[in-house]
Amino acid sequence: MVYVLDEHRQPVPAGIPGELYIGGAGLARGYLNRADLTAARFMNAPWSDDPGARLYRTGDLVRCRPDGNIEFLGRMDHQVKMRGFRIELGEIETALSLHDTGLTTLRSEAEARLDVIEAKVDALIAALPTDQVAQRLA
Repeated sequence: MVYVLDEHRQPVPAGIPGELYIGGAGLARGYLNRADLTAARFMNAPWSDDPGARLYRTGDLVRCRPDGNIEFLGRMDHQVKMRGFRIELGEIETALSLHDTGLTTLRSEAEARLDVIEAKVDALIAALPTDQVAQRLA
């Protein structure tokens, strides 16, 4: 199960951005030997009949589209993932600011590139005939 929740961990209506939470039978119980991270990312599932059910806080900013699909909008914490490693863009900006590199806003450049990629993907999908999309997804 996936949920789009607001900052108070309440469901948001379709079209309103919120954070993506994931739950279900396959969800891990937490991070190995990382009680602090487990406490920050996992919570009890308030809508479940199972008292041990949990939700995982992904950190992804999303919204539920009217057709039921979930649209990725970005990260809540400005992390990127590179080769399986989570990287905080703010840490890179800080390190670069210690040197005279001329790179001042790495975050906004990265976000601008993501917007361009998202627009190209949307255009490609929009250009495909609906029946071809349905066949590929089936």
